[in-house]
Amino acid sequence: MKRAMEVFTNDQWLTDINAVLADAENLLSATADQGGEQIALVRAKAESSLRLARRRMVEMQSAMLESTREAVKLTDTYVHENPWNAIGTAAGVGMLLGFLLGRR
Repeated sequence: MKRAMEVFTNDQWLTDINAVLADAENLLSATADQGGEQIALVRAKAESSLRLARRRMVEMQSAMLESTREAVKLTDTYVHENPWNAIGTAAGVGMLLGFLLGRR
């Protein structure tokens, strides 16, 4: 359950970061016609930072995807090697959730 919440939180975080990066890129595009040496330096630095952030975000997404695939493989292997344990665990979790939801 905790792992599922981490994935949801990471997905939410990546969505938010994508939005921030897109907004920053739009801002840079909107100020492209502004003159001045100082602005040009700031724009160049911002563009470099955005490229780096995008690259790191893609790497993080790939790592998360790989981690998720590995977790699925491990779970599948465990369930195939221990079917009765998996059935018992699923039944126990189902009963616990049913009990907790029934109390509301």
